[in-house]
Amino acid sequence: MWFVFALLSAVFAALTSILAKVGINGVNSNLATAIRTMVVVVMAWLMVFITNAQSGITQIGKKSWIFLILSGLATGASWLCYYKALQVGQASKVVPVDKLSVVITLILAFVFLHEEFTVKSIIGCVLIAAGTLVMVL
Repeated sequence: MWFVFALLSAVFAALTSILAKVGINGVNSNLATAIRTMVVVVMAWLMVFITNAQSGITQIGKKSWIFLILSGLATGASWLCYYKALQVGQASKVVPVDKLSVVITLILAFVFLHEEFTVKSIIGCVLIAAGTLVMVL
């Protein structure tokens, strides 16, 4: 089931890029990011209430709060940079560079989470990096 959700995530991310590129035309990138973020916040809280998960907020530990907040700050910084890049660059070049996050994530997961870094992972990272280079040049 994880694969279905991951694939849907990729499809929605692709739609996000195309819709954002069209929508950001003539709009300040920071303002566009704020509008997008408001929509995401409303949608996320709607899902919390639809699934009746709101009572779980009191059970979140201090460490989880800290890392969720840091993750939110990283997401915000990523979105601000992404929208600015989309505004001044071509989507067909911005998106592949943005997807280098896969390579960076694998490296960080190995260093900080002690996840396994296999030959397959290394080959995948090299191929993604090479593919990005080919698409951007």
